[in-house]
Amino acid sequence: MKRLDWNALDETARREALARPAQSRADELRRGVEQIIANVREGGDAALRELSAKYDRCALQAIAVDEAEFAAAEASLDPALKAAIREAAARIEAFHRAAALQPVAVDTAPGVRVERMLRPIGRVGLYVPAGSAPLPSTALMLGVPAHIAGCREVVLCSPARADGRCDEAVLYAARLTGVHKVFKLGGAQAIAAMAYGTASVPKCDKLFGPGNAWVTEAKLQVSSDPDGAAIDMPAGPSEVLVIADAGANPVFVAADLLSQAEHGPDSQVILLSPSADLLDQAAAEVERQCAELPRGAIAGRALAQSRLIAVDSLAQAVEVSNRYAPEHLILQVAAPRALLDGVESAGSVFLGQWAPESVGDYCSGSNHVLPTYGYARSYSGVSVASYQKQISVQEVSADGLRNIGPCTATLAAAEQLEAHRRAVTLRLEALA
Repeated sequence: MKRLDWNALDETARREALARPAQSRADELRRGVEQIIANVREGGDAALRELSAKYDRCALQAIAVDEAEFAAAEASLDPALKAAIREAAARIEAFHRAAALQPVAVDTAPGVRVERMLRPIGRVGLYVPAGSAPLPSTALMLGVPAHIAGCREVVLCSPARADGRCDEAVLYAARLTGVHKVFKLGGAQAIAAMAYGTASVPKCDKLFGPGNAWVTEAKLQVSSDPDGAAIDMPAGPSEVLVIADAGANPVFVAADLLSQAEHGPDSQVILLSPSADLLDQAAAEVERQCAELPRGAIAGRALAQSRLIAVDSLAQAVEVSNRYAPEHLILQVAAPRALLDGVESAGSVFLGQWAPESVGDYCSGSNHVLPTYGYARSYSGVSVASYQKQISVQEVSADGLRNIGPCTATLAAAEQLEAHRRAVTLRLEALA
C-alpha cells in the first residue's frame, strides 16, 4: 500500500490520493458497455448466450433456473450453511421491517388533509455478483426488502459457472426470500436484459445490486435511457476506509482492510491515522496476513492501488473520509461515537474494534448494498423504501379551501400563472 502524508500533498495530489481505480479506464469501459447493451437489445436471448460463452465461459441451454436446479441446490448445501442463511435473513428482516417507511396523514390546516401512500414497485430486477466469488449474502440483502415491500414480481440474475449452473447458496437464498425467477446471467449483459427485456427475461422497472465496474457502468447507462430502467444507486467495486488511533489493534485494522481488498482487484482500501506507529504496524500486518489468504493474489492487486495516509488528527481524518465518501467506514478509535456526529458521507459506519465490516456484509441486519465511487455523498444504501413509490394525496373540504385558497391564489398570481389562480378563485366564488 502506498504511504502518504495528507498535509504534505497539494490539492492535485490529494485528489489523486483519493481517486478510485476504475476512473483511469472510464472511456474504454463506457464504449465496451455501450456495445454489450446494443447487442442484447438487438439480439435478445441469442446475444445473451453468446456473451455468456464469451465472458462466463459457459454454454447456456436454458437461461432460467428451473425447479430441479433449485431442489438440487438446496439438497447439496451443508445444513450449517442453510441455517446461517436463514439466521442472517431473519436479522435482516427484523431491521428492515423496523426501519421501513410508514404511511402518513397530517391535517396541515382545518379541512386540509395531506397523506403519503406507499406502493411497491411492480417488477424489480436484482443482480447478485459471482465473478471471483459467489455472494449469497447479496441475494438476502436484495431479496428481503423486496419481499417486505411487496413487489409483484422479483427477478434475479447471477452469473453461471462453467458447468452452466448458478451457485447453490445463491439459489437457496433467492428462494428463501421469495424471488420469483432466477436467470443465469452476469455482467453488463444481465443488466441490459433486465432493463430492456428479452424473450426469456422480463423487462424490469428498477434494478438493484452491486457489481464490478462494468455492471456499475451498465446500470448508469440504462438509467439515463428513457426506455431503460431506474436503478438503486451506482454500486460497484467494494471499498473501505478505516480511521484508527494509536490504540487501535493493528491486527484488526489489517484484517478489515484485507476483507475488502479480497473482493476483487478493482477494490480499494484506505487507512487514515494520526499515529505513524499504527500505520507502520498495520502495513506490516497487512503483508503478513495477505500472504496467508487463499485470495491473497487478488487482495494484493487491490492493495497496489490502496493508501496508508497520515493525518494530523482524528478530526482531520473524518474530514478526509467525508471527502472520499466511502462505501464502508470503520472507526477503530477509543471513542468512536465522539466522531460519529462529524460523519457526513458514508454508506455504512462500524463503531469500535468489535464491529468488523464483515458483520454488516452478512448478518448484523443492515444492508450491504451501498453506494461506492463517492456516491455516498448523495445516495443511501438499499432499504425497503428503495422498492417503494411514495404517492402524496390531498383531501380538501369546502372550509379547507376557504382556509388555504387565498394563499394559493396569491402565490399563483406572483408566478403569473392565471389558470392556476382561477382554478382556486372560481371555487371560492362558488362557495361565496
